[in-house]
Amino acid sequence: MPTYEYRCLKCKRIFEIFHNVFSSIRKCPHCGGRLEKLITPNAGLIFKGSGFYQTDYKRNSDGNGESKEKKEEVEDKKKMDVVKEEKNLASKKE
Repeated sequence: MPTYEYRCLKCKRIFEIFHNVFSSIRKCPHCGGRLEKLITPNAGLIFKGSGFYQTDYKRNSDGNGESKEKKEEVEDKKKMDVVKEEKNLASKKE
C-alpha cells in the first residue's frame, strides 16, 4: 500500500497515512478539520527477490552534469523549508 501525506487545513498538522489507491481520508484524525493531500516525491523503486538490484542500470548524472544525489538533497531542503515556513505561520497565529 502506498503512503500518502496530508495537511489539515484547520490545525495545519502534516502527517502520513497508509491506505490503498481507491480510498481516501477526508477528516483530520486530530481535530476533524478538512484535509488536503500533499504532493510528495516518489520513493525509490525496490524489487524484492533474486535478480533485482537497486544499483543495476543506475546512472550517476542526469545528462546535465548534476548528480541524482545532489538533486535529491535540493528537493529535501525545499520540502523542509516549506514545513518550517508553515510552522512559523502557525505559531504566529497563536
